[in-house]
Amino acid sequence: ERLRVSEPPNAYDFGQIVNALNVSKDKAACADLLTVTDPKTLPVLLSNKLEGEILLIFIQSLEHYIAGKDPGLAYQHLFYLSKAKRFKVVLALLSKNEKEEVQHLFDLLTESQSDLYSLEDLESLKKVYEL
Repeated sequence: ERLRVSEPPNAYDFGQIVNALNVSKDKAACADLLTVTDPKTLPVLLSNKLEGEILLIFIQSLEHYIAGKDPGLAYQHLFYLSKAKRFKVVLALLSKNEKEEVQHLFDLLTESQSDLYSLEDLESLKKVYEL
């Protein structure tokens, strides 16, 4: 049964939902969460709780459920994820396979078009993700 997701009112509730999604590995429900969450609020909602597993389920959800339908939203989430506390630490700890997954999402966004980003924007964000 899929977890029902609505926009979390605060960082605590967001953290509870993310932890439940992480345990269940429910990428579709995670995509629902990312769809109803304003990308600009991600750094605040994540607070200092960003971890490798969380970054990965976000990347996988964006890749499999959002990038094809709404590349602009996927780009915005990637952009604001990079502003979260602990982002650099988490990024440094990703394995080679995990980095390849991040690269694949960027490849999808490069193939797509959106008014919300240019190829230059994407290239500069790739540098932030150390790709």
